[in-house]
Amino acid sequence: MDSFRFVRFFDQIGRDDVASVGGKNASLGEMYRHLTARGLRVPNGFAITADAYRAVLARGGAGEALRAALAGLDPGNVADLATRGRRAREIVYGAGLPEDLAAEILRAYGILRDQYGEELSLAVRSSATAEDLPTASFAGQQETYLNVRGDAALLDACRRDFASLFTDRAIHYRLDQGFDHFKVALSIGVMKMVRSDLAAAGVMFTLDTESGFRDVVFITGSYGLGENVVQGAVDPDEFYVHKPTYRRGKRAVLRRSLGDKAVKMIYVEGEAARTTRNVPTPKADRGHYCIADAEALELAGFAIQIEDHYGRPMDIEWAKDGVDGALYIVQARPETVASQRRTTTFDRYALTGAGEAIVTGKAVGERIAAGRARVVRDLAELGQFRSGDVLVADVTTPDWEPVMKTAAAIVTNRGGRTCHAAIIARELGLPAVVGAGDATAKLATGDEVTVSCAEGDTGRIYRGTIPFAVEHLEVADLPRPATAIMINLGNPELAFKASFLPNDGVGLARMEFVIAESIKAHPLALLHPDRVRDPDVRARIGAMIATAANGADYFVQRLAEGIGTIAAAFWPKPVIVRMSDFKSNEYAKLIGGTDFEPVESNPMLGFRGASRYAHPAYVDGFRLECRAMQRVREEMGFDNVVVMLPFVRRVREADDVLAKMAEFGLERGKNGLEVYAMCEIPNNVLSIDEFAKRFDGFSIGSNDLAQLTLGVDRDSEIVAFDYDERDEGVKRMIRLAVEGCRRNGIHSGLCGQAPSDYPEIAEFLVEIGIDSMSLNADSVLATTRRVLEVEERLGRSPRAGAARRLDR
Repeated sequence: MDSFRFVRFFDQIGRDDVASVGGKNASLGEMYRHLTARGLRVPNGFAITADAYRAVLARGGAGEALRAALAGLDPGNVADLATRGRRAREIVYGAGLPEDLAAEILRAYGILRDQYGEELSLAVRSSATAEDLPTASFAGQQETYLNVRGDAALLDACRRDFASLFTDRAIHYRLDQGFDHFKVALSIGVMKMVRSDLAAAGVMFTLDTESGFRDVVFITGSYGLGENVVQGAVDPDEFYVHKPTYRRGKRAVLRRSLGDKAVKMIYVEGEAARTTRNVPTPKADRGHYCIADAEALELAGFAIQIEDHYGRPMDIEWAKDGVDGALYIVQARPETVASQRRTTTFDRYALTGAGEAIVTGKAVGERIAAGRARVVRDLAELGQFRSGDVLVADVTTPDWEPVMKTAAAIVTNRGGRTCHAAIIARELGLPAVVGAGDATAKLATGDEVTVSCAEGDTGRIYRGTIPFAVEHLEVADLPRPATAIMINLGNPELAFKASFLPNDGVGLARMEFVIAESIKAHPLALLHPDRVRDPDVRARIGAMIATAANGADYFVQRLAEGIGTIAAAFWPKPVIVRMSDFKSNEYAKLIGGTDFEPVESNPMLGFRGASRYAHPAYVDGFRLECRAMQRVREEMGFDNVVVMLPFVRRVREADDVLAKMAEFGLERGKNGLEVYAMCEIPNNVLSIDEFAKRFDGFSIGSNDLAQLTLGVDRDSEIVAFDYDERDEGVKRMIRLAVEGCRRNGIHSGLCGQAPSDYPEIAEFLVEIGIDSMSLNADSVLATTRRVLEVEERLGRSPRAGAARRLDR
């Protein structure tokens, strides 16, 4: 290759060349040189070095003029910043390109045309020497020019890119980060343009951006050029892939979410000044994912490869070429927010009051804030924003960052969890609700609102000021008790965050919660929509399952993803999943449920739990539940999942259900499958030696066991005073169950509310030698400390390590 002074091709640069070619180009070169031979696709290109930028300033005599333009700048004065930034850009653009630099750029362009053909179009992207660092991303601070063709267009794009070192947002960001304007230089990356305008593009992270959970790849994408995803102009599709099971050869999407994808960015041929624009996405395309599962898995493989090479969490841009159909990596930089969090201390936010949710969207930040709404419709209105207001906008751009840092919270109509507003909110430690749809219409300037991002993936904006509490948790160096401390969990959206609590796995994952929140429809209504009498309900079901082959596949996929997410969060610790335990009146509340459920006078003692599973009235629904669990364990690879049967009244009923499970692909003992039963009926305790021959463990449900031992309906206000899990008779039943499990060599645990509510019950369980207790997340730390105290009194030593299997 011909020698160059100001140009270096990607195969000549790497991660050690940041000072010369900036973070973005250094990373592209690193991947092109070291990873393309191993299957990673990176478009070829070249870097115009920082020395070229310095030559532009020196030969154009721009240095002193720039210093004068920025002297005495007040970054808090938006108008002053805009005036000075515009002047700085004019100075740099007006300096032009020296002839020898322009000649080298065009010669390098010719080499790329020889490789890719005369019709080659280019992406011209900035790469600052203080960019994509492990502690500061500088993302979106400078400009990018896409679909650049021809000598004149390329040279003009380079001049504009050099000038973009002084965008308002870049000036402000450097001041915030403590970087000297004149010690930062700009390199430019010129690379083959991936024709994602004809396909799809997006962003992916090698961790969960909300919780910082590191065992997943989080992929977002939309149709068209990737700028819409980065800028938050669309609500993108989302995919999660679990890294540990992927490495074990299990290729399955962990979880997915269909985005609205209302617009897509395409090229406009023949327009010299502006070569891209947004157009509406066809309705049919919006109802489908922008990439197939196989492509999401290929991207996950790329992400894992990149993370392994760099040895740290990464923020990666990808694009699919609509011409050759291939997936490409077009940028990779260190992730600088979630990966910097300490996992030994964290704050838990929780609403302590209730209110009306006016708007919902995707939650960012896991926090809560209150303030007055300030609806901002364009850049000119930012001057009216006041510190502590809740910023409400259609979408944000990097130009808004000086104001965003003073907001109490951020709400946008459009965008996904990797958009600009989300990224900045995480950096600033603010709650944000993105993709809220009509927030600017439903909220008005001056409204008092509470923004909650502490309730899972869904963010809510409540009317008025709702009280909330913040708990500061310290989990560092807490020994593990001899008694396993597990967590009760039903909401997959909280699983990644909950996994950071000191724990030995999940003692109760409630399947019915996943069905109610993620599926919403009765399984038999999905399986037999023709038997749903209400045409409106049938239509609603049809809309729900539009992305699946049929209702059965929809149920199995959604249930497997919910359970799989919990299993992934706690991998490889055990996750005990209780099969559905709705009562008939609760099943009837699901969409289409009234057509398949009986009306019972006492559902608590009626058609519930194991009695449903082999019964002709529900066996088809149980088959779907088993298919989902089989998919979780075998296809997704989560063999840490233990299946648990609720409300098993009689030994014969246990035999019938276990036989049905085996018929449906869940055979106890096969592929290591363990099956537990809930111990919540007095007969479970009295016949424990027989039940123990059929199950690998018992999990005592203290709520129902107390109710049936005392003969008290705990939901009845009239006799509720007689319901007490601390009653001596109830404690005797628990003791007999634990002793029976020990006698038969099977696991004993308790997953009821009692140890979370009553410290004395936790002490009692330790004293009788129970193997595990499963607690609500908010009581894990306090109960763990109490258990350690009791064990110390009893002379038991804490365990080393953070997890153990449940086998004795």
